[in-house]
Amino acid sequence: MERANHALCQLTASLRGQDEEELRQVLELLFFAYRDFTGEADAILADFGFGRAHHRAIYFIGRNPNISVSNLLGILKITKQSLSRVLTQLIDEGYVCQETDSTDRRRRLLLLSDKGVALERQLTARQCRRVIGAFETAGVDSVSGFRAILRAIIDPEDRHRVGRREAGPQVSETRRLVG
Repeated sequence: MERANHALCQLTASLRGQDEEELRQVLELLFFAYRDFTGEADAILADFGFGRAHHRAIYFIGRNPNISVSNLLGILKITKQSLSRVLTQLIDEGYVCQETDSTDRRRRLLLLSDKGVALERQLTARQCRRVIGAFETAGVDSVSGFRAILRAIIDPEDRHRVGRREAGPQVSETRRLVG
């Protein structure tokens, strides 16, 4: 406990500008972690002629079935033109289905096809294995702190979009995803 308090005191001091090097090391950790977190998925996506924008679209359509194009734009924060290019390819190649909203014929709703679900699960399983390995290395006590830090990094107006589901996946679903 004393060691954790010492580390917290050091971090607090560095966040107050007393130790820029500590903060720079955290930034480097974020850069390298992001590179490696996305690297395996990038390799899989490249085999399909897809990039990170495709991955993000597939992931968030999978997490939010029947999401409107407008809401997806809000999550991804990319231009309509960029999303249009990505969605056109995903729809044409059968990874995403598009339906017209029955209450507002102007709105298009998106969901993954079976083919899209399979790709999303393959990509997510790879990333889950990496995150599980990191949690096992850091210890279960680090999970809530890590989540709190990531949530705090997200712009306040977008925090409501993250990880707020009525019920998490069932244990059997989690095992199927990563195992």
